[in-house]
Amino acid sequence: MNALTTLPTRKDEAWRYSAVEALVGADLDAWRAIDVPAGESYRECLTIEDSESTELRRLRVSVGEGARCELFAVIAAGKLGRVEVEVRLARGAHFELGGVTLGGRDTVREFVTRVIHAEPEATSNQVIRAVHWGKGTGNFLGQIDVVRDAQKTDAAQSFKGLLLEKGASVNAVPQLEIFADDVKCAHGASVGQLDETARFYMAARGLSPELSRRLLVQAFIGDAFVALDDEAERERLMGIALAKLDLHL
Repeated sequence: MNALTTLPTRKDEAWRYSAVEALVGADLDAWRAIDVPAGESYRECLTIEDSESTELRRLRVSVGEGARCELFAVIAAGKLGRVEVEVRLARGAHFELGGVTLGGRDTVREFVTRVIHAEPEATSNQVIRAVHWGKGTGNFLGQIDVVRDAQKTDAAQSFKGLLLEKGASVNAVPQLEIFADDVKCAHGASVGQLDETARFYMAARGLSPELSRRLLVQAFIGDAFVALDDEAERERLMGIALAKLDLHL
């Protein structure tokens, strides 16, 4: 990190629930550019899975006319694990994000996104699932900007948090700035605990409490990877997430 770089504080909207004290020594200027040419498709699967320090992944994505960009990610490690994405969509482009955060102890794992619908007829969909225990925190701060001429925009965000123990927390901050009048923009956020009825149903059929919980969490986080049509990659990401859960069970 440049010596002149000023660390953010929780007064900054994008860092409101973050572990800003864990940023000392981190390179906040390291952004990676992804350019998807017109008509092309791009997919990337990101993981943060084997670090106990601060791990940042910061991406600036430009999606050309009629192009498609898909990002899927699991954040399951780091005192602070953060994936931050800024996306700009041209006419008829699509952006897909599926993400999962998991963790306990005194950790923060988060997705922070800004999707700019800069031209008409672009679409975007973001699905984030958070599973936390101990004093772990999962965050999603997602902003959608629709500029004045970006008619026929169709944008959606879905966030769900699952708390396995008291003391854990999840936070969702969806933000919409819409300056066009012919658009569809939707967001939903919910936080809860495991379905006790489902756990009782499984126990009545001989499943152990640990296996019941694992199966319920597996179904819960699976929503984030529905759009990933590569079965091997989907299983790999699910395996990383469930391995983290298994350490807690």
